[in-house]
Amino acid sequence: MAGTSTENDGQGMIVNPKPTAENQDWDGDDADRADRLRFEEEQAMIREQSEARAAKAAADAKKEADAKKEAS
Repeated sequence: MAGTSTENDGQGMIVNPKPTAENQDWDGDDADRADRLRFEEEQAMIREQSEARAAKAAADAKKEADAKKEAS
């Protein structure tokens, strides 16, 4: 098995070259900041929607409990 194996021939390896003047797309650039901001906004919106659903469910449950109490 050793010697002519093609499993470890270097193809497909991830290489991190040093940035050049033409290629400055590294962490911290404007696109990364925009992506991070968009993600944070989406998370805040999801959290607000979840809280609103929970508040509505609690209000509905309270109404239902009050209606049963008055019917008794």
